[in-house]
Amino acid sequence: MVKSISCKDAGKDCDWSASTESVEELMSLVTEHVLAEHKEIELNFENITNIKSLIKKIENDCNKNL
Repeated sequence: MVKSISCKDAGKDCDWSASTESVEELMSLVTEHVLAEHKEIELNFENITNIKSLIKKIENDCNKNL
């Protein structure tokens, strides 16, 4: 199952988004983006928990018709 998140999900005026197969990989991409583009956001436990709550799980349909 694909995991996805975007800055718009968090209410930010930013077009960045990412999708990966694992939460760990997705959070790595989120961390990289926040440190580069949203320096005003502190990546503390509370904010990381809030970010993780915004992750969407998307069913991968590419194998359904095989």
